Amino acid sequence: MTKKAEAQRERKRYSAECKQQALLRAVKDSVSVAAHDLGLQPAQIYAWRGQVQRQGQDAEAQRLMQSEHARLKRELVRLEEENAFLKRAAAYFAKQPK
Repeated sequence: MTKKAEAQRERKRYSAECKQQALLRAVKDSVSVAAHDLGLQPAQIYAWRGQVQRQGQDAEAQRLMQSEHARLKRELVRLEEENAFLKRAAAYFAKQPK
């Protein structure tokens, strides 16, 4: 392979800031215009947009899981207190003569 062919095969890496700027420009103008002006393929911008959307969904799912976890912990504490009360009541009534 020639050096030129090797250089073309190397993947370009873009920083998160660069990706964010490209996505903002795509929203402002359009994906095709932004891709042409930045020397990118439109598919690359669409892929970056999809990654951002998936990350947002992952964060939302994580927040939902955390809130559900907190709710379940509160419910567990309540049920443990209720169970302890019922055990004390059962012991009290078991001791009383009839």
